[in-house]
Amino acid sequence: MGETDAIHASAAAAAAGKVRPLLALSGIEKSFPGVKALRGVEFTLHPGEVHALMGENGAGKSTLMKIITGVYQPDAGEMKVDGQSVSVPDPRAAQALGISIIHQELFLMNHLTAAQNIFIGREPRRGFGFFVDEGKMRADAAALFARMKVDIDPDVEVGTLTVARQQLVEIAKALSFNSRVLIMDEPTSALNETEVEHLFAIIEDLKRQGVGIVYITHKMDEVKRIADRVTIMRDGQYIDTLPAATTDMATIISLMVGRELADSTRAEGRAGEDVVLSVKGLNRGKVIRNVSFALKRGEILGFAGLMGAGRTEVARAIFGADPIDGGEIEIHGRREVIASPREAVRLGLAYLSEDRKHFGLVTGMSVGDNITMASWPRFLKGGFFMDDGRMRAASRDYVERLRVKTPSIFQETKLLSGGNQQKVVIAKWLLRDCDILIFDEPTRGIDIGAKAEIYRLLQGLADQGKAIIVISSELPEVLRLSHRILVMCEGRITGELDGRTATQESIMHLATLRQPIAAE
Repeated sequence: MGETDAIHASAAAAAAGKVRPLLALSGIEKSFPGVKALRGVEFTLHPGEVHALMGENGAGKSTLMKIITGVYQPDAGEMKVDGQSVSVPDPRAAQALGISIIHQELFLMNHLTAAQNIFIGREPRRGFGFFVDEGKMRADAAALFARMKVDIDPDVEVGTLTVARQQLVEIAKALSFNSRVLIMDEPTSALNETEVEHLFAIIEDLKRQGVGIVYITHKMDEVKRIADRVTIMRDGQYIDTLPAATTDMATIISLMVGRELADSTRAEGRAGEDVVLSVKGLNRGKVIRNVSFALKRGEILGFAGLMGAGRTEVARAIFGADPIDGGEIEIHGRREVIASPREAVRLGLAYLSEDRKHFGLVTGMSVGDNITMASWPRFLKGGFFMDDGRMRAASRDYVERLRVKTPSIFQETKLLSGGNQQKVVIAKWLLRDCDILIFDEPTRGIDIGAKAEIYRLLQGLADQGKAIIVISSELPEVLRLSHRILVMCEGRITGELDGRTATQESIMHLATLRQPIAAE
């Protein structure tokens, strides 16, 4: 029996009940004002197992993880670690039990070194505890990286690392607590294919060491690739636990959403002939190199490429968020100098950033205020006062249209799930009624059901004559949505493909070209 087969055999034995679970939850209940978040949830995790947890945004996954890690206390139910009933009053208690979580949004201090981030607040001491033992801290960090088989200098400043390598620092930090239960929340959302393969290799090593991994994802292919079992939640309830290897994706999706989803493999309708946005010879250092393209009314123009190709940089430059070194931008045939996002919005452009928390939302404000913030002038009455009634009505309309899961429009946006926060950002720009919409990773962190809704929404906007740019790292998404696809590599557009005939292979070919070729 090979090593991989042995791992899966061990996981199968655990699932069959022959191995005592590392972690077991039963009858977990949790309520918040106006919301029953969890109802009788069951979950088990065994040594050396990857257990995928799946469900639409708002299904209760985040609440369950916060109970496991001591952020929330359950209203009812029992949690066992190694067969012993435990209480987890706070995150420090969870860490003491060997439970750690790696969040989708990484919690690192960019100005500190990798070693300092790993041991922050727990630095080894010398000289009767008066001084930090920098040498031991570096050596301990190096040992953790060696265990993970990664080459990261303990003295490197974390802010200089790529997102993928920052994530490895987070994993090392979790392992520094001698974690036996490791929760990974959408760990591949910001990784390219090579980085994903590296992460999966690390996960396999952790399995061999007996670490149990709770793997939260919306990506169906990852479940088949990495998980041993999958548990599905819906509307705060436990639905089922199934073996990942023998369960088809259609079954999982049906259990997640409670309905079948119609699938449209390609963009429908035709783009118009009117060019609404023209970009000519755009340059910015080495990240944008002589980029030119045109966007037509009613068109969804996809931008594809590997991480670092320059797609987001192009979007930010067009929107006035970053300065340019040269080039021209025309809107409706008129040359414009866009010096700021405010100017871009005035000209009818909207930009949904891939980093929604920093550039799309004010998380401390309510859902309603976030939806209406870009459109406040239209709600003025008498030139001085806000028409609160109209603002509330507009917010509720978009909450219903986009199926935002929130107790009310007065809920603080930071309390929503990631996918529902993304919907609030989209609602903000839809209410603004801009002609040109730039969506950067529009479905990152969004579940399969919400993705289908967003796809239908974008196609509907294109049918209404909106001109849309979609930047996505998910090739099936680019292929499904786009009338045309521009592919970038190292700051250049390396080719153009017809959305009706493009393939993942043809996109990847252009995404790895180091010199531009003639448009196809």
